Amino acid sequence: MIRTVKLTRAFGPRLAVEDLTLEVEPGEMVALLGPNGAGKTTTVRMLAGLLSPTSGEAWVAGHCVNKEPEKVRPQIGIVPENPGFYKRLSVRANLRFFAELYGVRDGRRVEETLDLVGLSQRAEEPVATLSKGLRQRLALARALVHDPPVLLLDEPTSGLDPEAAKEVRELLAGLTQEKRTILLCTHNLSEAERLCHRVALLKTRLVALGTPEELKRRIFGRRVVITLQRPFPELPQLGLPFVREMHLDGKKLFVSVDEPERHNPVLIRKLVELGAEIVYVAEEARTLEEVYLELLEGEDAH
Repeated sequence: MIRTVKLTRAFGPRLAVEDLTLEVEPGEMVALLGPNGAGKTTTVRMLAGLLSPTSGEAWVAGHCVNKEPEKVRPQIGIVPENPGFYKRLSVRANLRFFAELYGVRDGRRVEETLDLVGLSQRAEEPVATLSKGLRQRLALARALVHDPPVLLLDEPTSGLDPEAAKEVRELLAGLTQEKRTILLCTHNLSEAERLCHRVALLKTRLVALGTPEELKRRIFGRRVVITLQRPFPELPQLGLPFVREMHLDGKKLFVSVDEPERHNPVLIRKLVELGAEIVYVAEEARTLEEVYLELLEGEDAH
């Protein structure tokens, strides 16, 4: 549904996006992660046809952004980081105005969209009286009112309190159930991990792409943490070919293996033979934040 090939944008001598090749499947939500200035917003603006690429190509919903941006725009809904509205007009009047810009003149679609984002009860209130969280709901309504298959979201929960952010995340999760394709720019790594099928780490160029679990395993491998009743006096010699690395820290034994589901029974049996009293066994949990920082550190070292 979204495809880029060597998409590049330069501002003078500075490359904002370099050779970005990426595909987002129909119904998939992909997070664009990266530090400030990494090229996330520039990428969204190019996909929306608001900014011409310096080189490379992009397609959205089967249309080439470079050659036919006028065909792309009806296929996308955009939520910018700081959406603007006519604050003295009501919620409904704002949405009707933007709906007409998209050629949507059926009032029922406006009402359905207000209901979808939970604003039906606030429809006659001036936008100026809404909280930031409710304005963000209205921004989503504006992006959805013409029923596009693709959504481009730039920091949709930025600056929201925890309750409002949770409500917006729930709305986004519901949209993926409708099989909409979503590209989400965010600094909120836990949000990306909870919501998105895959994440793409961008730092001008594409650094890594995959599901959160794929990236965790690619960077850190898999490590079993075995908690012991009493510590070993020294690192035990297991003699097991599938054990890649071991580390002893007091009562915790860390063992790196590729397939814990397959190898854990053999590993535990061997430890018991060596006199270990095992309290419990768990796979070490890694976070997307750890992956993100590790990848960026490696990128900075290049």
